[in-house]
Amino acid sequence: MKIITLCGSTKFKEDFELINRNLTLEGNIVLSVGVFEHSNKESITTEQKAKLDDLHKKKIDLSDEIYVINVGGYIGESTASEIEYAKKMKKGIKYLVETID
Repeated sequence: MKIITLCGSTKFKEDFELINRNLTLEGNIVLSVGVFEHSNKESITTEQKAKLDDLHKKKIDLSDEIYVINVGGYIGESTASEIEYAKKMKKGIKYLVETID
């Protein structure tokens, strides 16, 4: 059993839900995003965005690895920051779509 944090654009909500389900059924503890502002077309403030980014990095701290949901190879600015943070913290990194690091 591993603790895995899902990372990726919140426009991929359905992918987050499916991957969360699959990893959970494999016996993992899965931490995900709490707000899908892109797919739900929600408005959040700059302050809220900063808090969410900080919270997600704390989830990465708790994790053994991250799983990057990079549909079509897409990695946005926030996700790239989370990947770099995971590398700095020496966490495992898996990708939906393999990339060249």
